[in-house]
Amino acid sequence: MNKRKRIGILTSGGDCPGLNAVIRAVVNHATSEYNWEVRGIPYATQGLIERKSVVLNSYGLERHGTDPLLSMGGTILGSINKGDTEGRTDDVIQGYYDLGLDALIAIGGDGSLAILQKLAQKGNWNLVGVPKTIDNDVAHTELSVGFNSAVSTILDCLDRLSYTAASHDRVMVVEVMGRTTGHLALHSGIVGGADAILIPEIPYSIKTLCKRIRELRNLYGRKFAIVVVAEGAKTAEGENRCYKDALGEVRLRGIGEYIATEIENNIGVEARVTVLGHVQRGGAPSALDRLVGTAFGKVAVDLIAEETYGQMVAWHNNHVTTVPLEQVFADSPRFLNPNGFWVATARSLGIYVGEELDCDDASPAPAHLNGLKPSELEVLSQTN
Repeated sequence: MNKRKRIGILTSGGDCPGLNAVIRAVVNHATSEYNWEVRGIPYATQGLIERKSVVLNSYGLERHGTDPLLSMGGTILGSINKGDTEGRTDDVIQGYYDLGLDALIAIGGDGSLAILQKLAQKGNWNLVGVPKTIDNDVAHTELSVGFNSAVSTILDCLDRLSYTAASHDRVMVVEVMGRTTGHLALHSGIVGGADAILIPEIPYSIKTLCKRIRELRNLYGRKFAIVVVAEGAKTAEGENRCYKDALGEVRLRGIGEYIATEIENNIGVEARVTVLGHVQRGGAPSALDRLVGTAFGKVAVDLIAEETYGQMVAWHNNHVTTVPLEQVFADSPRFLNPNGFWVATARSLGIYVGEELDCDDASPAPAHLNGLKPSELEVLSQTN
């Protein structure tokens, strides 16, 4: 007779909508299909260090009780995107064994999953990964949990800003998240009716941007404009706008102010900046994120049943596949293709998405990232 498994589940890195949908699916499927015990690890590796866990398939978190998790944002397990994981590697590894785990499901972005995979290899853990990030930059998956919800949140903000922009004939510059990639800016800009979308992968010209805004005002009689800019987009001089906070963390911020100032200086119209910040991470998950999160949780449990470890679940062509975690980390982050379908779609609608490039399908790391120190890039990759 097979041993009744005890599996752990944790959420690591930045929060996003849909995490609780994954947790719910894991608990329900592991309980009803396999009769396993599921333990939630609070605050990711910190919970392993402190040997803390909570039994999730108990009263109130059974099939009838986990349904509210479908509509709940954030994560009931808590999460961290910093800490002394690397300094206490042996302690973290031993926590897996002291909690009596037979396998661990880790929900995280490329940075946190990479760290956990290294721990799994060193400590001989049985690990399965689930991709989540509003940036949608994890390699080898078309969707990560949280991305669609963030796009929906930005869409709502762009709709609201369009009305006030039109009332005052203003240019609204909206700075969105995305770290070093432009997936979030591009998708939200298209569905939100932006007039320009500036992303890290494609260089732009202030002159051409301002020309587009002038055309809207002079040729088409529309006195307002919406410009969406990714936080990782560089200035026209090729510089990142980032700073170190009081805790020494590198933060991308300020490109929106730069763009608005350039527009005012070149056109002489009023430009206002809205930095959406962490509102993009909040709120209830969208229908698609609930669907994807549920599918990911179900397949992650099945992988454990098959004893197929070292894999990440991924979304391809409307179904779940798997990919080795090592392959994911080798190819992450996933940058936008400057000549890809969605960039071409945006341009076909008259949206300015930077200068057209003559390049092949491969999209290398943006040149402006070379200006960041390796330690700063590492921080940016883990602040998801």
